[in-house]
Formats: sequence, structure tokens, C-alpha cells
Amino acid sequence: MLEWITNTISSLGYVGIALLMFVENLFPPIPSELIMPLAGFTARANPDKLNFFGVFFAGVVGSVAGALVWYYPGKFLGEQRLKRWADQYGKWLTISSKDITKAKHWFDSQGSKAVLIGRLVPGIRTLISVPAGISNMPLLPFLFYTTLGSAAWVGLLTYSGYVLGSQYELVDKYLAPVSKIVLGSLVLAFVVWILKRRRKKTRH
Repeated sequence: MLEWITNTISSLGYVGIALLMFVENLFPPIPSELIMPLAGFTARANPDKLNFFGVFFAGVVGSVAGALVWYYPGKFLGEQRLKRWADQYGKWLTISSKDITKAKHWFDSQGSKAVLIGRLVPGIRTLISVPAGISNMPLLPFLFYTTLGSAAWVGLLTYSGYVLGSQYELVDKYLAPVSKIVLGSLVLAFVVWILKRRRKKTRH
């Protein structure tokens, strides 16, 4: 996969970076934690070919475009039909109806800011667009929060690769445990939210 990512960036430049980040949203096993640090390193090693801001912009464009691909199925297909589709075909994209349910509940608990926060968390950043569409979140606020969150994530990864240079792969190594901690914290917050809702219903 690393060789494929490297060849895509080398041969297609900014278009390749945007394409990789677009595909990363559709096929989560392709890690942005490797794409953007490598692109940042390439910008440092070959400034005549790529520059930092161009790499950053291409990464954001690809990320936002990929998020829209998940937003519209949620908006037009609805939750139940999308879940059936995920159970039938989602194995190719490593998603299931349970993933959609979890994302939907978390979106309901956090509101619009879930889109912003979700774009910063691996494992959630792709799926958070689905409940936004299901909940009929207006397109402009969705694009605003998605772009803001994507810019923060892409900027962090690009800058890390730019600073680390040839050791850009360390970004994925060190981000992995941090991502798990953040994801665990979000799951805990979600469980607490569910328990509070159940208590309120019991009282009434």
C-alpha cells in the first residue's frame, strides 16, 4: 500500500493527493495517517514539485469530497435502507449496520459539532457523514464543519510529515494509541449519554 501511495503522489502530484484522500473516505483501510505525512515529507524533499500549502489544500479538497459521498446516501436512502445495504455490501468497505447505528446515536448526542469533532477521530471521521445526512443536516453547515475538521486533521498530518522528514511513518505509529484513547473517551461519553437518557425516561 505504501508503494502505491508513493507512486500516486509522485506521478499525479496534488491531484494524486486529493484522489487518495477521497478514496480514503470510501475505503477506511487506506490511512490518511500515512497519505498526508508522506505528502508533507515529499513537499519538504522536493519543493520544486510540491509545496506545503498546495499539499494541504489538495488533502482538504479530497477529504471534503469523500465526506459528501457518505452524506448523500444518508440523506436520500434513509437509515433503514442504508443499514440493509451496509449488511449486504458493507464488508467491502469494512462497515456494518452496527457502525451506522453507533455513529447515528453519537451524532444525536453531540449535534452539529459531532461533524467537526468526528473528522478528527480515525474510525469515526468517515462514518460521521452518514448520520449527518440521515438527520437532514443542512448542506452548508455540514460543509463548514467538515471543512474545518478536515483542515485541522490534514494540517496536523501534513505538518508532522514535513517536520519529521524521512521519518514521516512515525506519525502513524504515535497517532495510533492516541486515536484509540480519544475513541475510547468518545465511546464512554456516548454510554454516559445513553444512561442519562434512560434515567430521564424512567423518571417520567
